[in-house]
Amino acid sequence: MTLYGVGLGPGEADLVTVRGQRVLEAADVVYSPGRLSRSVATEHVPEERIGDIDFPMTRDEEKLRRAWKAAAAEIAPQAREGTAAFVTLGDPNVYSTFGHLRRTLGAFHPDVEVDVVPGVSAVTAFATALGVEIASGASLALREGARGAAPTGPDRLLLFKVTDVPATHEKLTAAGYDMVYGRRLFMEQGETRVTDDPDELADRDYYTLAYAEKRGLDDEPVTASFEMADTEVETETEAGEASDTEVNAQADGGSRLLGDRSDVSDAVAMERAEGIAWGDEIPEVSPR
Repeated sequence: MTLYGVGLGPGEADLVTVRGQRVLEAADVVYSPGRLSRSVATEHVPEERIGDIDFPMTRDEEKLRRAWKAAAAEIAPQAREGTAAFVTLGDPNVYSTFGHLRRTLGAFHPDVEVDVVPGVSAVTAFATALGVEIASGASLALREGARGAAPTGPDRLLLFKVTDVPATHEKLTAAGYDMVYGRRLFMEQGETRVTDDPDELADRDYYTLAYAEKRGLDDEPVTASFEMADTEVETETEAGEASDTEVNAQADGGSRLLGDRSDVSDAVAMERAEGIAWGDEIPEVSPR
C-alpha cells in the first residue's frame, strides 16, 4: 500500500500534527532511525509496533549506501502488504534522513507508494523560541554550521548543527553579524537553552542552531512606526497628567497629590505580557 514519511516536529510529543498522529495510529509498523525520534513516536504508538533501523556511524559513502539498501529492503515488503511509516524529527524533507530512504525505494522498489506528512521544522520553530520576527519581505538563508563553519553573505542566516559555537560566533561577529543561539528547542530530551553568550554553549551538541543578523539593517516592517507613535502619545499623555496633578495639588493647598500610577503600570505590564503571549508583541531578545 503506502509508506508514509512522517515529520514529528522538533521533539515535544504534542507538536506532532493531527494528520501525523492519525497516520502513526493507523500504521501497521512505524520505523524509527534514532533514539530521539523513537521516544516521540512511542508517545503515539505502542512499542510493539515500532521498528528500529540501524545505521553505521560512518562517513564512508559506500557503507551508507549499503545500509540504506538494507533498510529499504526491510521496509518495502511492509509497505506493500499494509501501511508503514518512517518518522523523523522536524520535517521529512528538511535536513532529514527520509530523503535517502525515498531515493533508495525509488531506485530498487519503485512499486512502493510514498507519501509525506509535513512536520513542524526548526526552520519555523526557531523564530518563536528565540523571539525573532522574520517579517514579510525579509530574506533568510539556511546553512549548516558544523565543526565551526561560519558561512556569510545574506543579511539573515539560520545555521543548523552548530557543533562548535565559540568558533562560529567569533567568525560571524567579526563579519558583522549579531548572534543568538538555541539548543534543543521544543525538545523533551535534554535542556532547552537560548543565549547570545557562546561560552554557555561551548560543549558540543548536534541540536544547536544559530540565528545571525547583520548589524545596522534598515528594513523594519511598516507597522513598526506604530510603536514609536505609541511611545510619543504615552509621553505626551504622561506630561499632561503630570500638569493636572500639579494643578490639583495646588488647588487644595498641596495637601494631597493625585496621580499614584502604580496600578496603571501594573495594567500596562499585564497587557504587554498578554500581547506577547498572543503574538501581538514580539518580546525583546538581545542581540537584534
